[in-house]
Amino acid sequence: MNYAIILSGGIGTRMQMGDFPKQYLEVEKKPILLYTLEQFQKSSAVEKIVIVAADAWREKIRGWMEEDGITKFLAFADAGDTRQESIHNGLTVCMEDSVSENDGVIIHDGVRPLVSEQLIGDCLAALADHEGCMPVLPMKDTIYQSSDGTKIDHLLERSTLFAGQAPEAFRLHPYAKINREASEEELSLTRGTSEIAYRHGMDVAMIPGDERNFKITTRSDLERFCTIVEGETK
Repeated sequence: MNYAIILSGGIGTRMQMGDFPKQYLEVEKKPILLYTLEQFQKSSAVEKIVIVAADAWREKIRGWMEEDGITKFLAFADAGDTRQESIHNGLTVCMEDSVSENDGVIIHDGVRPLVSEQLIGDCLAALADHEGCMPVLPMKDTIYQSSDGTKIDHLLERSTLFAGQAPEAFRLHPYAKINREASEEELSLTRGTSEIAYRHGMDVAMIPGDERNFKITTRSDLERFCTIVEGETK
């Protein structure tokens, strides 16, 4: 069985929307989160969905899912102080339901609503040969390193650099064990979903990502998403 953990507990400060979480902004009368959930509902590779969300939004989310026919929902998990703490909470819910050592988990941002069924399936399919998988994009621009943001220190080798995306997939039991045994400090310092996995020796493969699968972080990202949705609904 494959579980999906959808992270929907954050507040988008870079969107400059105050305390209103960007994943609940409506585009064409539908919250961004619901666009994301629909993709995992449609995916034949995913059986159950866990949503990490604050208590205050859960009743709303339940209503949206009922109206939209999201039937794979398993449970909510508590939002943590950091991304990795939220993931750990989601993993705990999955482990309480899991009955097989072969179960997988795929972790995704609620604000990446254009994830394709193909990418979801490809990530989970990679678990047949690897313990984890993340989609990446090659760097197109020349990349410089600067310690102070005002002068160049180094020119980095572009061919060895990749931009990571979500979703990221893992064999559930070993990944959950690593997170369960990690200290609070390690969880708080973990910057990416796959970081804690490869740091503890898990075999994490990279597969081609999707340019369309962008994260809605800024107003310009939101405008881009709105343009895409409006174009598809005409």
